[in-house]
Amino acid sequence: MEGLEAIFRWLHVFAGIAWIGHLYFFNFVNGPLQGKLDGPTKKLVVPELMPRALYWFRWGAAYTWITGFLLLGLVYYMGQQTLATGADWSGGSIIMIAVAFLAFLVYDAIWKSGIAANLRAAVILSFVILAVIIALFVHLGNFSYRGTLIHTGVLFGTIMAFNVWFRIWPAQQKIIRAVKNGEAPDANLVKLAGMRSRHNTYMSLPLLWTMIGQHTTYFAGGNLGIPGNYFWISLLLVIIIGWHIIFHCYKKSAKVQGF
Repeated sequence: MEGLEAIFRWLHVFAGIAWIGHLYFFNFVNGPLQGKLDGPTKKLVVPELMPRALYWFRWGAAYTWITGFLLLGLVYYMGQQTLATGADWSGGSIIMIAVAFLAFLVYDAIWKSGIAANLRAAVILSFVILAVIIALFVHLGNFSYRGTLIHTGVLFGTIMAFNVWFRIWPAQQKIIRAVKNGEAPDANLVKLAGMRSRHNTYMSLPLLWTMIGQHTTYFAGGNLGIPGNYFWISLLLVIIIGWHIIFHCYKKSAKVQGF
């Protein structure tokens, strides 16, 4: 089991680098660049560049999720790292695991609804729901610190992989074909692909935090005046800080110029 864990972790990190690296390329490099290209240049560049980049992007996402799922089973379920010390499995624990894997359905419904037209309201609603889920990981599911972090990572990672395969990739195929034919892409598809890609970028940094949970136990409660069972408050703060960092990366990417 230790050997399998090492191999799956190695492949998980490799696939994650391929995925998140391309995600940052699209959002911090390619996005600003596309705005500088004229129509004929786009017609030449986009059909050659984007399918190649999106290949590694989407398969990186798939294999990151698959190897992450295998690691979750080995380390947290078979290795009994999910629950807090002394806690037993309960119906609440099973429910919260299901919530972690199925939360993408709620996310998708919110961002396909009319609420999405009001960005601030949709973000606040999403964060409130996320905060409730994370609190319930602890108080209903009886999850440990690391169990709470990794299932928050499951939630983010599943949403992100869903976006890649069922929202971004289908939209991009139609956008690329339109550009190749010299046609204007459907504005709704461009908006959809761009929005879900930005969402993935904002979720990526908090996701990385959840993956290194064994190295962040200073925030597991008892420090900074946060009681043991309320360590999830520090996780919410990390998520907000992560979003703030990504916001400034977007601002910086718009200012970086070519020669």
